[in-house]
Amino acid sequence: MDRRSFIKFAAAGTGVLAFPGIFAFGQAVAAERIARLVRSDAEWKKLLTPEQYYILRQEGTERAFTSPLDKEKRSGMYLCVACDLPLFPSKFKFDSGTGWPSFYDALPGAIGKKTDYKLIYPRTEYHCARCGGHHGHVFDDGPKPTGLRYCNNGVALRFVPDKA
Repeated sequence: MDRRSFIKFAAAGTGVLAFPGIFAFGQAVAAERIARLVRSDAEWKKLLTPEQYYILRQEGTERAFTSPLDKEKRSGMYLCVACDLPLFPSKFKFDSGTGWPSFYDALPGAIGKKTDYKLIYPRTEYHCARCGGHHGHVFDDGPKPTGLRYCNNGVALRFVPDKA
């Protein structure tokens, strides 16, 4: 290999290393950005029930075993009640015994996470990626394949069954 060929080869390799994301084809869908839905506090109060507003906008928690979605067994999709963004397919749902609808995974890009210190120790809180509505917390005591438990407030979800 002559000097000129070596320099071209090295430059091409440097370019590949500088942009490793161009070869991450599997991550393309997960990296898609969801357009944010922004509304005023007054608009949210008009659109949501008082309980939905408390959970989604004030990061509240519903009482355990009060949501009919905890026992929902049909095939379908769970959407954010505030903006209709699909969050969880029913195939990700499992009975955690906690009294809240629980899922072992979420759809790619559907949720955002942050650390919550409300109970002094850190917990991972998750929100709808579109409207920012609070849905619950994620814990590392779930089933395989992820080992995660997305513990969701049922009032923050809308279930849409698959068409028969």
